[in-house]
Amino acid sequence: MKKSIPIIIAVVVIAAIVAFVAARRSEFLYAATVEATTVELSARLAAVIGAVNVNEGDQVKAGDVLLKLSGDDVQVAAEQAERDYKRAVQLLADGSMDRESFDKIKFKRDDANVRLGWCTIASPIGGTVITRYHEPGEMVSPGTKLLMLEDLSKVWAYIYVAHDMLAKLKLGMALNGIIAESNMKSIPGTIVKINEEAEFTPKNVQTRNERTRLVYGVKVSFNNPDHFLKPGMTVEIKLSE
Repeated sequence: MKKSIPIIIAVVVIAAIVAFVAARRSEFLYAATVEATTVELSARLAAVIGAVNVNEGDQVKAGDVLLKLSGDDVQVAAEQAERDYKRAVQLLADGSMDRESFDKIKFKRDDANVRLGWCTIASPIGGTVITRYHEPGEMVSPGTKLLMLEDLSKVWAYIYVAHDMLAKLKLGMALNGIIAESNMKSIPGTIVKINEEAEFTPKNVQTRNERTRLVYGVKVSFNNPDHFLKPGMTVEIKLSE
C-alpha cells in the first residue's frame, strides 16, 4: 500500500497539470503587436548641419535642442531685416513712411526671424532617439529627414473582435495584456478606441480563416514608464466572455 502512495500522488499531479494546460488552451487570447508614437523631424530650409547633439538611444525631453543648422545666410538676412525694421519704426514715427510700407518691412523682419528659428531643431516630445540620419557638415534640403524619435512611455496595440463582442466592450474598460515570453507577465491596459466600421482582419493575422472575417479594431493603451514594452512585441489580451 505504501508503494502505491507515490504513484497516486504522481497521477494527481499529472492530472492537475493536464487540467491546467487544457484550461489555458481553452482561453482565447487576442494576439496584438505593440506600437508606439514615432515622430520624424525634417529640415525646413536648405542649410548645412552645424551640430547634432544626440545619438541613437539617447533619452530626450520635450524642448531639448537636438540639432542645429548653420544657416549663415538666414542669420545675415535676419540681422538686415531687423536693422530695416528699426529704421522703419523711426520713419513711421516721424511721418516719413506710410503704414503700408511699414507693414511690409515688419512682415519681412518677422518672416526672417521665423526662418532663423528653423535652424534650431528642438524635440516636440519626450522620448528616445531611434534614428540619426545625418552628421554635421552635411548639406540638407527642405524635407530631408534629420532624426526619428519614439515615445515609449505610453504604447498601444490593436485587437480585432467580432461583432457579437462589441456589446461587451466600452471605452475606458480595463484589460490585461499578457507577455507569454516573460513568464506570462500581466500588464494593465485600457480601451481607448473602438472603430466604428468593420474591416477584414489585417494580413498579419496568421490563419486565412481569420483574415476573411469582418471584425472591429479595438485600440488598447498601456502605460509603459519602464519601457518594458517595445514596438513589435506581441501582447496577448483576454476579453471576458
